[in-house]
Amino acid sequence: MQEIGKNFMKLTRFQYLEKTPQATGYPQPPLQKVLDDAIEIIKLPKPDTIHIKDMLIRHAIERRTSVRSYSDRPLTLSELSYLLWCTQGVKETIKDVVTFRNVPSAGARHALETYLLINKVEGLEPGLYRFLAIGHKLLQLDIRNDTAKKITRACLGQNFVKESAVTFIWTAMAYRMKWRYGERGYRYLHLDAGHVCQNLYLSAESIDCGVCAIGAFLDDDMNELLNIDGEQEFVIYIATVGKK
Repeated sequence: MQEIGKNFMKLTRFQYLEKTPQATGYPQPPLQKVLDDAIEIIKLPKPDTIHIKDMLIRHAIERRTSVRSYSDRPLTLSELSYLLWCTQGVKETIKDVVTFRNVPSAGARHALETYLLINKVEGLEPGLYRFLAIGHKLLQLDIRNDTAKKITRACLGQNFVKESAVTFIWTAMAYRMKWRYGERGYRYLHLDAGHVCQNLYLSAESIDCGVCAIGAFLDDDMNELLNIDGEQEFVIYIATVGKK
């Protein structure tokens, strides 16, 4: 039996690390993925204009549970904007150097990108989108009718994907992390994904939404649906969101 996981943990120990691209003088990669040939760029409501009900953090933590069944009520665009701000919101940018966001990330590398399967959000056509954290905007990528079915199939037929109001799909830009941390950076990518998804769980509670994280998906199929190569950029985590 192959001990892939054990070998991964062993070979990413510090004693096996070689000199990183940063240490050898290579320029750092962009802080955000370049714009695709988007159908449309959509401005989102500014985070400081969004009003939500007050909730004690203790209550949000205690109420947090995975929810796989949702009502037919759509999210508002403001609610989606709020969830995006809580999970990848940029608080400060030092141009071409670093972003500081609402979630922790190893070395402030923030190597994740957020794609969205929109099913029921007021003001948005159903389809595939990508979030621009720097600038707080959406790129509309694909609004074909079968997108939700294909993504559901790639998630092993878990029907709550297409029944959600929105499904978050996080991808990892590997070199953005490896530039500083080498092969050990792959560990940090997965840790960062956990930080982001937990913020989604907790923030969703304050707008009467439930979340279900998904780790079971067909990697190659998901990467193909997002038109990414699966090596330099790959799907790392998925989570559905919908009104309770």
